[in-house]
Amino acid sequence: MIVTPIKTHKIQPNEDLFAILDRYLPEIKENTVVAITTKIVGICEGRVVKRISDEQRDELAKQEADYYLPREFNQYGFMITINKGMLVASAGIDASNSNGYLSLWPKDPQKSINAIRDYLVKKHKKTHIGVIFTDSRLAPLRWGVTGFGLAHSGFRALNSYIGQPDIYGVKMRVEQSNVADSLSTVAVTVMGEGNEQQPLAVITDVPFVQFQERNPTQEELDALKINLEDDVYASMLTAMKWKKGKRTT
Repeated sequence: MIVTPIKTHKIQPNEDLFAILDRYLPEIKENTVVAITTKIVGICEGRVVKRISDEQRDELAKQEADYYLPREFNQYGFMITINKGMLVASAGIDASNSNGYLSLWPKDPQKSINAIRDYLVKKHKKTHIGVIFTDSRLAPLRWGVTGFGLAHSGFRALNSYIGQPDIYGVKMRVEQSNVADSLSTVAVTVMGEGNEQQPLAVITDVPFVQFQERNPTQEELDALKINLEDDVYASMLTAMKWKKGKRTT
């Protein structure tokens, strides 16, 4: 696998994302995955609010989240949220590299990424181009952030080993590899978290990626998600008194 980060100019609110992709990705080879940070997608969609206070950020997080825990529940003063089925801080709202703004996730990440994949496939006249929107988050019992995929298109997000034999012939029962999150983790590591100014990355030489000549179906998207009660950490997650957020889409 080869991951090549792409340095860009400082992306400003309401810029044309497709023009940015044209400028910095003049050529894309077949069987390539393009990683794009959620930050620049949201910024280009105008999903920014001038930063005033932590209280303002909390109110925005409540608007964006499915569920949330107030800051006082956390010893570091973080607001922990569940947004679009993922456990993240402040519903993904971020102040870093945003020039005085709070940047929000894209309004409809799947709709946005589908449009981008369709555009890249037609422009570059290729069949197999995948796209992922990347972001970073903390994991329990670990310092440091790792990447995850907010949305994907053009490839299977899960590679299933269920029913296949291991090296001793024992059939596996539950094993699935999350390709979208794995690719996002590598891309985020290479793109950086500070002032690298590399919100794009091109991932090639990926024989484990099963490309698709289409956007993911709703059934495939649903297969990525786990209900809170069914999660392996359900006993801990459901022990908290989550407050209902106000996200409607």
